[in-house]
Amino acid sequence: MTMNIDNIRSQFPILDQQVHGHPLVYLDNAATTQKPLAVVDTLCDYYRTLNANIHRGTHHLAVEATERYEDVRRKVQAFIGARHSREIVFTRGTTESINLVASSFARRYFTGDDEVIVSGMEHHSDIVPWQLAGATLHPIPFSDEGVLDLEAYERLFSSRTRIVAVNHVSNTLGTVNPVADLVRIAHAHGVPILVDGAQAVSHLAVDVQALGCDFYCFSGHKMYAPMGVGVMYGRDEVLAELPPYQGGGEMIADVTFERTTYNELPFRFEAGTPSVGDVLGLGAAIDFMLSLGIGNIASSEADLLAYATARLTDEMPGLRIFGTAPHKAAVISFLVGDTHPYDVGTLLDQLGVAVRTGHHCTQPIMDRYGIPGTVRASFAVYNTKEEVDVFVEALKRIMPMLI
Repeated sequence: MTMNIDNIRSQFPILDQQVHGHPLVYLDNAATTQKPLAVVDTLCDYYRTLNANIHRGTHHLAVEATERYEDVRRKVQAFIGARHSREIVFTRGTTESINLVASSFARRYFTGDDEVIVSGMEHHSDIVPWQLAGATLHPIPFSDEGVLDLEAYERLFSSRTRIVAVNHVSNTLGTVNPVADLVRIAHAHGVPILVDGAQAVSHLAVDVQALGCDFYCFSGHKMYAPMGVGVMYGRDEVLAELPPYQGGGEMIADVTFERTTYNELPFRFEAGTPSVGDVLGLGAAIDFMLSLGIGNIASSEADLLAYATARLTDEMPGLRIFGTAPHKAAVISFLVGDTHPYDVGTLLDQLGVAVRTGHHCTQPIMDRYGIPGTVRASFAVYNTKEEVDVFVEALKRIMPMLI
């Protein structure tokens, strides 16, 4: 299938605007993707015609909202290849999903002197929750190219290792990590594994059963869905052993002043009123991606990555790219000489090019390379080679101001 880029871009009216007198070139997709009209319309339609709390009412709006909400749960189940819809827990995003697992898992299994293996390229959201839970972290080292050292990973396991937590795709380096191998090694040591899939679900097909992971977490806003919604997948038998993360409505079966019993999965982990409209928007985003084909999205982004990398490498002397793993997603992190990344980002913005600057919530990566941060250009299905050309020419234009 050949994708019609003009048709795709027509579904994102936010892209058709001027910034500082220049056409917007949006290359900050690893931070958040823009939303197609189908998602925006779904969100507006919910509040315009259906707004009601779910699971708690017998009137028409409540019943209809509940049915549509649970339809999305089943849609997510199919999207990531889970066995049961009860393995899908809705959260506010990847960060809350990981905090949920870290808190509940620690309450159930941590005994003191606990260790967690993480990769050296983790987002802060997959570092700090484990520290808050009281664990000692052991990072998997990675090469200059951004490839994890699997032999070193094997050596990190001990009798105190409770869980492994790794990202599927690095938000800074773009590396697509060998999750199936990481899972196989962890399980060989009898250790469960959590995967941060925030940067993976919009770029490649995800099958949690094929990967074999115990938990898989991701956010809607990085896959064309609204902000404020995410997913925590957990294997049925693993979730069944964990205590609730929060208390309140929906997660209970029975409450007295003496004791409380908890609801069945997945509702045990969904306390309070959920963001129903955002969940419905997530469903619309999945429909959008499936209509294009995940393989087609991946192929289009791979072409953009190769084209942009070649132009930057061939035409920009003094530019350093961080993250050159052979298998990576459409992310390019770079520095222009010794120029601070904020200066590059600010000047690019004046020319209408939106990129991300800073440490990208991955300070350990910056420490690994001895740099303060990078400029990050990240691509989505609506980006074009013509936009890459504008980006590269903008860099050339600002170079004399920087070096």
